Amino acid sequence: MKKFIGLLCFITYASFAQQIGDPEFDPPIFNPAYQPGQGSKIYIDEAHNNFHTMYGRYKPFADLLIKDGYVVKPSKDSLLKKSFEDVDILVISNALNSRNTQDWTFPTPSAFSDDEISNIAEWVESGGSLFLIADHMPFPGAANDLAKAFGFEMNNGFAFDSTGTGTQLFVREDGTLRDNFITDGRTEQEKVDSIYSFTGQAFQIPEDAIPVLFLNENFVSLMPDTAWNFKDDTPQISVSGWSQGAIKEFGKGKIAVWGEAAMFSAQIAGEQKAKVGMNAPKANFNYQLLLNIIHWLDNLIE
Repeated sequence: MKKFIGLLCFITYASFAQQIGDPEFDPPIFNPAYQPGQGSKIYIDEAHNNFHTMYGRYKPFADLLIKDGYVVKPSKDSLLKKSFEDVDILVISNALNSRNTQDWTFPTPSAFSDDEISNIAEWVESGGSLFLIADHMPFPGAANDLAKAFGFEMNNGFAFDSTGTGTQLFVREDGTLRDNFITDGRTEQEKVDSIYSFTGQAFQIPEDAIPVLFLNENFVSLMPDTAWNFKDDTPQISVSGWSQGAIKEFGKGKIAVWGEAAMFSAQIAGEQKAKVGMNAPKANFNYQLLLNIIHWLDNLIE
C-alpha cells in the first residue's frame, strides 16, 4: 500500500500541478446534435470558485459541445431563480467554498448557499437539466449539500482501484462500465466500450438512479485531512458498489452526477507533456461519453 500511495501521489499530483489545454484535440463527431449555434443553451458555472471554467481547464469540454451545435456560455452569477431564465443545461464542475481556494484542508464547507441549493433543485424538478461534477477532496465537501438535495451522498476522499496504478479503466466486460442508454448512445457509432478516469471520488446513489461507472470490490477511498497528503495511517474505506458516474430523473428534469472531472478535459500535463483527459491513451471513448450525457440531459436520448 505504501508503494502504491507514493505512485498515486507522483502520477496524479505532478500532472495536476501543470496543465494546459491540448490544442490538437479535435475528435470526430459523426452525427452532430445540431447545426452550428442552433442547439440548446449550456451554461458552465463560474461563480463558485470553480476549478474548471469555460476558458480554462474546461475549454476542450466547451469546444466539443460547441462543435456538436450547442450554445455554451459561462455563468458568473449566483444561482438564484433569475439565473435560470435562459438555461437549458447547467454544468457545475469542481466548485469550492472561498475557504478552500488556496487551502485544501478540512473543513470543506459547501460552495452553495441554502437558497441556491433550493433554487437549483426547484429548477431541475420543473424541467431543468443539471450536470454536477465534483472530483476528489476537497470538491465533494463543497458539493455534497447540493448532491444530497437529489439523493446522492458524496465521499470527501480519493477513490481508486487498489489493484491498479492510480488511474482507472472502466469497461463493459467486468461491469464497471454499465450497459445502458448512456453508454449505447443514439447509434452504433456512439457506443462507449471503455472509460478512463484520473483519480476522483466515490459516491452513493439513490435507488432510482442509474449507475454508469460502477466501483467493484477492488475500489477503496483514501480520506486524508489535506489533499494529496497520504500517509500509512490515512483512513480508508471500501467503496465497493458505489459509483463514480450516475444519472437520475428528478421531477420533470434530469441530473447527471460525476465524481471525476479530468476525464472530460483534454490537457497536456507536467514536464513529460502527458496527455490527461479525453486526449489520453486508452481514453478513446471519453469524449463520446460526454456527448451522450449531454444528449440525455437534452432529451435527445430517452
